Amino acid sequence: MREAPTWRIPIGVLALVLVLALYGIAIASLLPPLIGAWNALAQTPVYVVLGVVWILPLRRFLIWMETGRWG
Repeated sequence: MREAPTWRIPIGVLALVLVLALYGIAIASLLPPLIGAWNALAQTPVYVVLGVVWILPLRRFLIWMETGRWG
């Protein structure tokens, strides 16, 4: 159990917010020209997958924020 505060948590939260904002901006600006003409039902799975993909590396990142190790 951690007794003293660590710099990794506030830096990690700021990095996470920044990376998620950049990811969202990239998806919102790059994807519509590619799939904008598709039917909404065809676009939905693409946006659902891209909305969930960012969660995959989150576990290791949160472990690093807590422990300082990547695994």
